[in-house]
Amino acid sequence: MNMHGRTVRTLEQLDGVVWFRSVGQGENSKIILLSSWAEALESCQSVTWKNVCLEAANQYRERLLERNIERYRKWNEIVREVEPYAEELVKKKTKEVVQNNNLPESFIRRVNFNIVGLCMECEYADLYPPGFSAGLAYWYMDGHFPCGWDGDFPEGKLKIF
Repeated sequence: MNMHGRTVRTLEQLDGVVWFRSVGQGENSKIILLSSWAEALESCQSVTWKNVCLEAANQYRERLLERNIERYRKWNEIVREVEPYAEELVKKKTKEVVQNNNLPESFIRRVNFNIVGLCMECEYADLYPPGFSAGLAYWYMDGHFPCGWDGDFPEGKLKIF
């Protein structure tokens, strides 16, 4: 089993931009913009955000199960394959911001979760279109840190820094 070409291309696209270059900047009525790393860390470590991320992942997996049970059964095998690539990219892209802002390991774990989720959405995009994790990847590509949720998922607004 090898990673799908669209997953490889997505990781390459993410590698080609500077992450976190726009934190705390910008305006968008569809999101809530946080103003500091302290605020972003508090939000990304919240039970609410963790639950929203898990719920989004669970909903995605449910759609896969409905469409192709055999492919769905390979989920864990595919996760094990994409994780090292996602983790390597996250380590590379977060190194400077972690050092400069003394960010905790929980920050890296949250980013890893997001990028592995993106990879899984890419791997299964032929069965069900990428959604939540691809949406988070947009913000990484734009130089932000997606880090929380306000409201009842899927309604509500994303918090970014």
